[in-house]
Amino acid sequence: MTLYEAELVVERRESVADGVLSLTLRHPLGEELPSWEAGAHIDVVLRPDLERQYSLCGDPADRRAWRVAVLREPDGRGGSAYVHGQLSQGDKVRVRGPRNHFALKPAPRYRFVAGGIGITPILPMLAAAEEAGAEWTLLYGGRTRESMAFTEELGRYGDRVRIAPQDESGLLDLASVLDGVPEGTLVYSCGPGALLDAVEERCPAGVLHVERFQPKAQEAGGNTEFEVVLERSGQTLTVPSDASVLDTVRAAGVEVLFSCTEGTCGTCETDVLEGTPDHRDSVLTDEEREAGETMLICVSRCLGKRLVLDL
Repeated sequence: MTLYEAELVVERRESVADGVLSLTLRHPLGEELPSWEAGAHIDVVLRPDLERQYSLCGDPADRRAWRVAVLREPDGRGGSAYVHGQLSQGDKVRVRGPRNHFALKPAPRYRFVAGGIGITPILPMLAAAEEAGAEWTLLYGGRTRESMAFTEELGRYGDRVRIAPQDESGLLDLASVLDGVPEGTLVYSCGPGALLDAVEERCPAGVLHVERFQPKAQEAGGNTEFEVVLERSGQTLTVPSDASVLDTVRAAGVEVLFSCTEGTCGTCETDVLEGTPDHRDSVLTDEEREAGETMLICVSRCLGKRLVLDL
């Protein structure tokens, strides 16, 4: 699939919470942008060597603007520092997408749980659930009330939204929203890894959908060498135990899209034509892993001796 890619202008840059900037991006000629649905994200190329993924958190009906929000992370890898310190209103950035690995599935009821900047993909989900006439609630936590973005926007939903800053009410009371939920309820959660792990412990299989900003801890396991056949390129390569499929493919001169190299963004998702992937990503659902039709080649490997990829 060919993704939309264009230079967009930072039309607006505003603080929406302590340490959180909201950016509104538009086409310089006013052209419409591709449609998107709740849960989608875009790749933003801040510099040739600095690319990050941000969830779209605006109105999907507005085809002329994309909104993202960026938390400044002092100990991050440089993306948030660049956005907060160097990216100015009127600047242009190359944007690619949108992609959606966190799509909102139809359901009569939803329970949303967000932590910190994890509110960004959840925000348009609330509007979509509202439009669909579904029953829903949101539990939203953060360090302090001042650090929690978009609380004013959330005010329109009344008591279906519970704002719970940690300095006021402690850790999120997950039991109050996740225990004993009616059959047919889906749970969507985004936030820090510790929060998502706690949510996972309370949700039965098939109910929970999460989006992680950091890779989920994987069980330690030895890597073995295997063969990868690139169907379209006509190459057969050996992936050594100390290198990824992505590293091996790029070293052979095959151009592939990639970004995080941690298995969290989904940029390098590749179709599997033959073989059984050893999934080590934090993106694919259990159903997608079981199907084995795609894999994230930056972290995932092979359970056998050979994979055939659509590359």
